[in-house]
Amino acid sequence: MPFDATFLAVLAASSLSAIVTGAGIYVIVKFADWGQRHAAYFMGFAAGVLMTTSLMHILPEAYEMSTQAPLWVLVGFMALHLLNTMLHKLGAHDHQGTAMALGVIPMVGIGIHSLLDGFIHSVTFNVSIFTGALAAVGMVLHEFPEGIVTFLLLERGGFSRKQSILWALLAAGLTTPFGTLISYPFVHQIKRSTLGILLAFSAGALVYVGATHLIPAMQREERPNTLWAMLGGIAVALVIVLTRH
Repeated sequence: MPFDATFLAVLAASSLSAIVTGAGIYVIVKFADWGQRHAAYFMGFAAGVLMTTSLMHILPEAYEMSTQAPLWVLVGFMALHLLNTMLHKLGAHDHQGTAMALGVIPMVGIGIHSLLDGFIHSVTFNVSIFTGALAAVGMVLHEFPEGIVTFLLLERGGFSRKQSILWALLAAGLTTPFGTLISYPFVHQIKRSTLGILLAFSAGALVYVGATHLIPAMQREERPNTLWAMLGGIAVALVIVLTRH
């Protein structure tokens, strides 16, 4: 297939990811009252998706690609922990500053992951259009809850509605086509081991977001049946992982 056609397929897949993220943000803004009442369920579902995807798919892939992957999982986890600690210290005497950290950290973690999704689109479509399309199915499906949760946590962290929409769209959505654009010219130069390290870092960041932000935020809501929402996210992620394999 010609270079231009392959590039268009990659760009279309990564742009679709951004559109689905935007759709999630639009839905949660359009039905704001309903969204706030059910925020705990969205966070539980997203925690299930992100952590299952990380533990069941991203980590095994990363370990297979690079012997240094375990170290970079720890680096990704600790990088977000240190950033979180720094933001909390900066806002130690400012309740709003501390609250904003609760929105910023998940945004950073999801942003890193979405950026790497753009890299993965470039790599998989250059293997074959069929391989790229299969990989894109899983990546596109989990963008909807990512957009919703990123927006909710930013708004609850003290950002205005407009700021929350903008930052959620940038971090969870537009980073994917941006990752495609910056990686595609160098896709044949990206070593397998390097991609493994990047995936490992991303997995560490996502596990941190799920374990220290999404699950505690879900539990603070004290809503009934949130465990079922999380189990639903786990089930959906397992289907995605098994389908992609």
